[in-house]
Amino acid sequence: MSELKERLLPPRPASAMNLRDTAVSRPSPSGRIPLPGVDVLGLKKRGQGLRSWIRVDTSGNTQVMEVDKFTMMRRCDLPARDLRLLDPLFVYPSTILGREKAIVVNLEQIRCIITADEVLLLNSLDNYVLRYVVELQQRLKTSGAVEIWQQENSQLSRRRSRSFDNGFENSSSPDYLPFEFRALEIALEAACTFLDSQASELEIEAYPLLDELTSKISTLNLERVRRLKSRLVALTRRVQKVRDEIEQLMDDDGDMAEMYLTEKKKRMEGSLYGDQSLLGYRSNDGLSVSAPVSPVSSPPDSRRLEKSLSIARSRHDSARSSEGVTENIEELEMLLEAYFVVIDSTLNKLTSLKEYIDDTEDFINIQLDNVRNQLIQFELLLTTATFVVAIFGVVAGIFGMNFEIDFFNQPGAFRWVLIITGICGFVIFSAFVWFFKYRRLMPL
Repeated sequence: MSELKERLLPPRPASAMNLRDTAVSRPSPSGRIPLPGVDVLGLKKRGQGLRSWIRVDTSGNTQVMEVDKFTMMRRCDLPARDLRLLDPLFVYPSTILGREKAIVVNLEQIRCIITADEVLLLNSLDNYVLRYVVELQQRLKTSGAVEIWQQENSQLSRRRSRSFDNGFENSSSPDYLPFEFRALEIALEAACTFLDSQASELEIEAYPLLDELTSKISTLNLERVRRLKSRLVALTRRVQKVRDEIEQLMDDDGDMAEMYLTEKKKRMEGSLYGDQSLLGYRSNDGLSVSAPVSPVSSPPDSRRLEKSLSIARSRHDSARSSEGVTENIEELEMLLEAYFVVIDSTLNKLTSLKEYIDDTEDFINIQLDNVRNQLIQFELLLTTATFVVAIFGVVAGIFGMNFEIDFFNQPGAFRWVLIITGICGFVIFSAFVWFFKYRRLMPL
């Protein structure tokens, strides 16, 4: 990985170092000396909008180039809003856009432009971007070796027998994905793997924490669960966006047909070759292309032949393109369906984790409600006991008045007052408790 970083980083030439040193040491036209340590050429370069891109061709060769935005727009025939999706300074949701000559991919850390001949990525030292480049190189080189091996086998089979060669070619030449689909497949694989790994890490962290929270409800555990739930919601949105994007592509045949860049390129080259051959036929037939031809002197047979050839070629091209588009839509649909299953499994995993968190919250709420009910019951008993004690206060207040009766002169009067008051308080307290249980305000 470190060797790839050193190889992908653009080298700093000595001439640029000398120019930068002279630019820093040389005063400006106004006579002011620039501030020391300020990269004047770097500021000028950033003002021009140059950015470093990693180019990977169909053979797996990488190249680092610096291109501005307008050159990239002309190179890939893309509008400015599509390039804005690849800007690392902005945060955009995951998007896969099929254009006339390119596919714009923005899947998590993988932000690239895929054409029929190359893949262009913003030069970054992110490990996921470097892994994508390495994996793309390995896949392309492996596919190239397989194609060479198949060509050698086909040549050997031709030398043996022609009949066996026909049967072998018809049975062992599977349709391989074109270059843009292989690059898109690796981008989908990298995004799905990255999201699935984050979901797995979140699961490993969540389940022990939730089990700890059910056993011990504390402010620290509740704060940790709150942060965990925030991360879960953010990750679920990202996974849901990738899933919706793949599902939207699978539902729209037109978008999938636009993404087959190799077929469109072949059709364009074929139409150009047909036009050139037609012009050559007309020139060989004695007709001048540059000079206008008089309708009186032009033979009707040649004009009729030219018209029939153009109609036949257009019908053949349209029939071939429709068959190829239908077949390629099926190939791309199967490719998207495979990764749709993967991202849907990740989404189900996050949904299960969210349901477990919701169940844990419900369990905690039940526990808190139970404790709250116990406190209410205790408060009810305490209020009843306070009412019974207040009866003693009323009796003591009555007998504490300043008047004389014969009952005060009896020796056992105080004891009988206490006994009768206690029995009355106990009866009243028992009646309240029985009433609470009868109305199911307290557990039996």
